[in-house]
Amino acid sequence: MADRILLNATKGKPKSLSLCNKELKNVPSLIGKITSLKAVDLKNNVLTDLPEEFSFLKQLESLNIGNNKFEDLPEVLAFVSGLQRLHLFNNQLSHLNSLVLSGMQKLTFLNLNGNKLQSLPREINRLVSLEFLSVDHNHLCSVPIEICHLINLTELHLADNQISSLPEDMTFLRSLTKLYVYKNFIEELPEGLSKCTQLRVLDVSANRLRVFPAELSNLPLKELYCEENNLLQHIPVHSQQEDEVLALKEISARLVLKELKNGRSYVKRFIRHYPKVQEMLQFATDCAVCGQSFLNTWLECVHFVDARKVLRTKTRPGIIPVRGLLCSYKCFNTEGHDYFGIAYVGET
Repeated sequence: MADRILLNATKGKPKSLSLCNKELKNVPSLIGKITSLKAVDLKNNVLTDLPEEFSFLKQLESLNIGNNKFEDLPEVLAFVSGLQRLHLFNNQLSHLNSLVLSGMQKLTFLNLNGNKLQSLPREINRLVSLEFLSVDHNHLCSVPIEICHLINLTELHLADNQISSLPEDMTFLRSLTKLYVYKNFIEELPEGLSKCTQLRVLDVSANRLRVFPAELSNLPLKELYCEENNLLQHIPVHSQQEDEVLALKEISARLVLKELKNGRSYVKRFIRHYPKVQEMLQFATDCAVCGQSFLNTWLECVHFVDARKVLRTKTRPGIIPVRGLLCSYKCFNTEGHDYFGIAYVGET
C-alpha cells in the first residue's frame, strides 16, 4: 500500500505526503525520490527508524512521526537541514542524540510529549532557532541551564514531570510568552523569571510552591494558574526575633552600594579598577521597605496581593503570597508596610 502511494507520488511534484494509520514498520526508500516534499505525516504507525533516503528531502520543512516506536532521534534527521517543525509525541524516547540536534539549526517547533525522557541533553542549546518546545508527560527531574540559551524561545511546556527547580538563568529567555510547568515538584520559582518581560501565561499549578518571586509584578501576565500549591497563608504565629549581627563583608558592601548611587562619589569612579568587586555587587538586592541595597544578609518576608488587581490578569488566582527581601529587623519593625515574617513551623 505504502509503495503504491509513493510510486504514484513520484509521477508528480507533491508538496505534502500522508502515510498515517498504515501500521508501517518501515518507510520505503522510494520516498527519497519525491524531493518536492515540504511536509510528511507518518503518525500512528509502528516505525522505529527512517531510511537514509530521507536525507534527499532537502525541501522538507515539517515532519510528524508522532505515536510510533522511536527510541531515539532518527540519525538521518541530522542531514535534513531545512526541517522547521518536528512532532515526536508518544514514542519511546529515553534520550536525545546530540549529533542529530546539532544538525537541526532551522528547527523552530519541537514536540516531545509523552515519551520516557529523564533528562534533556546540554546540546539542546544547539537548536538555535527554536521557538516552541514541549516536553510534557515525560520523566524529567531537572531542566538543564543550557535551555536558557534558547533566546528565541516563546513557548515552553514542561508539565507533568518530576522537576524540582528551574534554572535562575531563565532571566535570559526574554522572548518567552508562555510557560507551563504544572504537575511537578517545584518548591521555588527563580527570581530571574521576573526578567522575562514578555511572559503572558504562567501555569505553576499542582506544585509545591510557598511564595512567588519578589518582582512578580514586573511581568505583564494575562493568565496565572497556581492552584494546588502549598502557598503561605496569613496566619499569625508567635515568633522570636534573632540578634542581628552583620559580617564585615556585608557592612562594607552596603557602604559601597550606597556610595555607587551617589553620582559625585569617588567610589563610583574607582570601582571600575576592581572587576571582581563589581561582579560580586551584581548580586545585590534592594530592601523592599527602605530601598537601600544590600548583598547577602537579608530577612525573607512576604506580602499578600490580589493577583488580579496587581497583575491585572484575566484569570482569578485570588490572593497570593509574594516574596519581599528586607535589609534588617529595623526595617521589619518599621510601621506602615505590609510585609510579614515567614514562620517555619515544625511538626509537634
